[in-house]
Amino acid sequence: MLLSEVLTPARRRAAAALLVVGLLTPLAACGGNDDTEDASTELTVLAASSLTDVFEEAGAAYEKEHPGTEVTFSFAGSQELAAQVKQGAPADALVTADTRTMDGLKAETGTPVVIAKNRLVIATASGNPEKVGGLRDLADPKLKVVLAAPEVPVGRYSAQILDAQKITVKPVSQEPNVRAVLSKVELGEADAGLVYRTDVASAAGKVDAVDIPDAQNAVASYPAATLNGSGHGDAAAAFVKWLSSPEARKILTGAGFQQP
Repeated sequence: MLLSEVLTPARRRAAAALLVVGLLTPLAACGGNDDTEDASTELTVLAASSLTDVFEEAGAAYEKEHPGTEVTFSFAGSQELAAQVKQGAPADALVTADTRTMDGLKAETGTPVVIAKNRLVIATASGNPEKVGGLRDLADPKLKVVLAAPEVPVGRYSAQILDAQKITVKPVSQEPNVRAVLSKVELGEADAGLVYRTDVASAAGKVDAVDIPDAQNAVASYPAATLNGSGHGDAAAAFVKWLSSPEARKILTGAGFQQP
C-alpha cells in the first residue's frame, strides 16, 4: 500500500513541507559558510623599500577603515618587484619608486596613479663627522660612499644628479635597494650615501641628512596600480584608490613624502 493512500490531504501537505525544509536546511548552511569566507579578504601589496615604514602605518589605517580586509606588504627594490610580477608572483597591487619600472609592466597592471613624490638627500653618520657639505664632496677618494645599483630607481636618480653636475663617484658598494644603502651608513660601513629624504626621517637620531638643492636634485614619483593576476580585483582597486585619499596623503606627507 502506498503512503499517499493512508495519509489525508492535509497530512500529505504537511509531510511535503517538512521534506522541503529538510532539503533546504543543508543548502542554507553551505551558503552561510560561503558568506563567512567572503567576509575576509587578504590583500598582498608589493611595495618599494622606501615605503616600508609609512606603509605599515597606512596599512593599519586601511584595515581599521575596512574591517574584514587584511593588507600584507612585501618590500623590495622596485626592479625586484617588477621581476616578481613578471614571474607571476601571487599579489594584488604594486607600488614602485619610479614610473619607468611601472611603465614596463603595462601588460600586467591596471592604470597606475602617482600617490606621492620624494627627493634625494645625502645620508651621513650622526653628527656628520666627515663634514660632508654637498654632492661634490662625494667625489673625495678618502670618503667611503655607498650608492644603490644602477637598475634600482634611487640608483638611477643618483647617477642622474651626479652626471648632471659632472661629479664622478667611486662607491665602495652598490646596493639592491635604498634601505640597504641607509643601513650601510647607519652601521658605520660607509661615510655617506644617497637615499630618499624619507629614509633619513625613518632613522632619525641614527643618521643625518645633507640637503641637495632642488636645482641639483631629482624628483621620484611613486605610482600605484592593481595587478591583473589578482584574485581580489575589486578589493585591490579599492586599496589603490584609497592611497590617493586625504587620510592616506596625510600619512604620507607626515612621513616626509610630497604630494603628487
